[in-house]
Amino acid sequence: MTDRTPQEWREILANAPYPEEVKKGSRRERRRAKTRHREDVRRQTQDWVREERRRDPIRPTGALLVVVLILALGAGTRWLWPGLLGEPSATASTSASPAPTGGAEPARPAASSAPAASPSAPSSPTPTPAADLSNPDKVAEQFVRIYLTRNPPQDRTHKAVVERAAPYMARALVVNLTEHTDPAWDKLVSRGGVSTVRSVSVTPAGKDLPGDSPLRVWRQTTTAVDVDGYTKYGESTVLKLEMMTSGDGKWRITRILGV
Repeated sequence: MTDRTPQEWREILANAPYPEEVKKGSRRERRRAKTRHREDVRRQTQDWVREERRRDPIRPTGALLVVVLILALGAGTRWLWPGLLGEPSATASTSASPAPTGGAEPARPAASSAPAASPSAPSSPTPTPAADLSNPDKVAEQFVRIYLTRNPPQDRTHKAVVERAAPYMARALVVNLTEHTDPAWDKLVSRGGVSTVRSVSVTPAGKDLPGDSPLRVWRQTTTAVDVDGYTKYGESTVLKLEMMTSGDGKWRITRILGV
């Protein structure tokens, strides 16, 4: 197809059909109207083409080409990379050594000097240091530090706190605390708190309780506790502890006043 000359294009435009309203008015007005009409026709044509492409995004011929391309890619993958489809490679099949014949024993790999790895055993928890029960004041201090340090999300129950402090108590007291609830624990849980001990003071119990004897003593502990929960606050907890020894030099708490 040869390019048209400017004169031929002018003749085509001059002979193009236009609506009657475009042919009215002065020459300048007709020229402007024809220009607007051609722009409208071009815009309408573009909209029509766009709509047709949206309704029919792919022709049968194009769809056929896509199907053929997919089949060709599948065949090529099967031949070039059979392992991708879970099939044994032809090269691997041909390179396998033939089975021994004539009763010849196949070569065995040399025994490894390293022993076979055994399943890893679960690591044992770190042993808790033995409680020092030789001094009643020390027993009282260590007991309240452990017993008043509480983390309900981790401990789950008051029983876990009692068991943690059990080495400093007589067996009967451990059972008693385990079977009864502690209002201070319930209060801590309701406030979403975790308590830590800041300081502990140990003093004689006072004149309202019996004095010390070789087998029994009373001590008063004043503990500063910090609580971190829905709100942060501090509190002071006062406990009076009875401690007894069986004569072996080991003191254990037998009764608690204030819990």
